[in-house]
Amino acid sequence: MTIPRPLRIATIAPLRFPIRQPHAGGVESALWNEVATLRRRGHRVDLVAPGGSDFMTGGPAEYVLPPVAWSDDELAADDTYPAGYLDVALPRLDAALDRIRRHADDYDVVVNHCLHGLPLERAGGLGVPVVSTLHTPVLPELLAADRASVGGRSSYLSVSSHTADEWAAAGIDSVVLPNGVDQSLWPLGPGGAGLVWFGRLVPEKGTHLAIEAARLLDLPLTIVGRIGDQAYFDRAVGPALGDRVAYVGPLGQSELAELVGRSACSLTTPVWAEPFGLVVPEALMTGTPVAAHDVGGVTEIARGSTGITTVTPGDPAALAVAARDLIEASRMPGGREDIRASTVARFSLEARVDRLEEFLRAAVHRDALGLPGPTSEVLAGGPLAAGALASPVLVEPEAAA
Repeated sequence: MTIPRPLRIATIAPLRFPIRQPHAGGVESALWNEVATLRRRGHRVDLVAPGGSDFMTGGPAEYVLPPVAWSDDELAADDTYPAGYLDVALPRLDAALDRIRRHADDYDVVVNHCLHGLPLERAGGLGVPVVSTLHTPVLPELLAADRASVGGRSSYLSVSSHTADEWAAAGIDSVVLPNGVDQSLWPLGPGGAGLVWFGRLVPEKGTHLAIEAARLLDLPLTIVGRIGDQAYFDRAVGPALGDRVAYVGPLGQSELAELVGRSACSLTTPVWAEPFGLVVPEALMTGTPVAAHDVGGVTEIARGSTGITTVTPGDPAALAVAARDLIEASRMPGGREDIRASTVARFSLEARVDRLEEFLRAAVHRDALGLPGPTSEVLAGGPLAAGALASPVLVEPEAAA
């Protein structure tokens, strides 16, 4: 049997935050783990990312983009950039893409996670096939960039069927490849007496609803994550602190996994159609059950998983009941072990990268033959590839807050 040679990959990161721990969000975490796993498997991965990111040592100097520096009076938000940052970062990203084009023979494929449209606009002229992952709801600027590409377009992956359906309705077809969790970094935990909520603290994540559910259960709640909206935090989270509710800020991966693993239940409370919801399989991987809102990608994760119950958004009482029942079930003999085993089977990072390698090799092969990017048949049958789901009922963040 012929063993395929390692791939030569140029990976383009989002621009808002460095790719390092503690991860700024799910996109940055997913990318960090993807690069680490591909490199561990022997592939050469050159990362284009803001200065201060991991994986940059020994790479081309052109791939180190300006460091992201938020001033004291700026909020490190998820929908904008520091003042003036794009003015300096985009020319450098353009130069990095120029280098990829000049050295196209050195690469097999470009893997694009950037949330700016420039890599999509230039995808047809790089001389290397481009595979982009859709991590967000439809963004008009990315649609425009895709349509502006001359000489070819990117192929696309989506993190859930929900996300794939949204983009398909806007004219971009993609293959569903869910995010994965490194089981070695999220070990089985012993459980505990308290609740945990982790993620970005922004209105659409609904942290305040987790606080209400914890109060109904009369259980302590630990909140972990980066404040992405200070006004929301000050209005909806800060006043609750101290009454069996603690905010510990962002944690490194190992600290976070240890905390989640010694919790009785994780609460996941998005009030928008979450494109995926990485915090759910991360918690489940430790054996900790998850009471969650029935939205977007979270709904898909729940189907076929053990240890998760979803409820209608905006109903803390229902969330509390779900959490209570999950905690009781997880304390039965083998309960936490069963939750972890189910999650390993569906959301193992190694299994995800197996499928990613398959997709990337198909993209390279079809490009060599002068054919369009890989079709959906390449990854048919994956854990979330069963098709569209009914649209969930959403709670508007500002109304809920």
